[in-house]
Amino acid sequence: MKQNRRMLSLFVIAGLLSLALIAPTGAGLFGKDETVGERFRKAIEKIKQSCESRKLARGEVCGEVAKLKPADPLATEEGRFAHSIKIPNPVPEDSGYKPGMTSQEYFEHLCKSEAGEFIYKTVENVEGLYIMRPRQEATDWELEHLYALEDPYGQVLGVGRLAQDTYVQPAMGKYQFLEMPAGLTSQGDGRPVRYKRYFRDKHAHTDRQYQTAINGRFVLTPYIVAEAEVSARESRYGYAWRGIKRPHDRELGIVGGELIVLDLQTNEVLAVRRGYLRSGWMKNLTGIWWLTGRVCPNMGGKREHLFINEILKPVTESAAGEEN
Repeated sequence: MKQNRRMLSLFVIAGLLSLALIAPTGAGLFGKDETVGERFRKAIEKIKQSCESRKLARGEVCGEVAKLKPADPLATEEGRFAHSIKIPNPVPEDSGYKPGMTSQEYFEHLCKSEAGEFIYKTVENVEGLYIMRPRQEATDWELEHLYALEDPYGQVLGVGRLAQDTYVQPAMGKYQFLEMPAGLTSQGDGRPVRYKRYFRDKHAHTDRQYQTAINGRFVLTPYIVAEAEVSARESRYGYAWRGIKRPHDRELGIVGGELIVLDLQTNEVLAVRRGYLRSGWMKNLTGIWWLTGRVCPNMGGKREHLFINEILKPVTESAAGEEN
């Protein structure tokens, strides 16, 4: 069941740009005066009652979605840092919500007044990239929960699992190396391991192949991404993400997220991408399934790594070869 939903979701992601232009009615599957949040809370309560009202079979899992808690954006050091970044165009505290607005009306307002790509500076010949706040891949339960994910928008369009393949592995990857936090552990010589570094090494996996697309065709290429744990990073540029939280957004089935590109030496903000995602009309138990939500802005169907490539332009293969 979940595998089929995942396959459907992958298909949907490829068509997000066209989905963004399709607008369901404001009421959707809800009663005239019922919000997405009200329907969700009723559904969660029904799920809990159903699981509690009967004896579960041995090994049976029941009501996992109802056990989830709202995401805490400040629970980690990376989250606290992301939310501390001052950007040139912060969202206003007053989102422009007016009493009586439907989910559709409020979504359209946010898309028109706040969403977009805001580019202040681009950089040429970037060799490496630092992901300041790596994403965890969302579970199916989290994807059908109104509050469990801080940034569902980023989950849909972002880079989560195996980011090294997206950013480093040819032909998809464009950078020579990628770095991300590793936590504080110790190497054999006692130095702290603060970062993971993924880099190109054609001798790293001589027997492993990688499937990618070249000129519209799927082909197999040698997998050349190697991994090391290091105490210091080399990247000058990186990015972080954060969710947007305001009083009326989730209640109407709307979530927002920001992607922030930084010069790590000066803390200068190079670019911001802000987008919104709307769910709440799915015919499942909760009404929520973020992977098929409507997304904006219209260029919102662009995957995260493509936006990063436009700001931090990777060094050309020929130049990288000359330096090596």
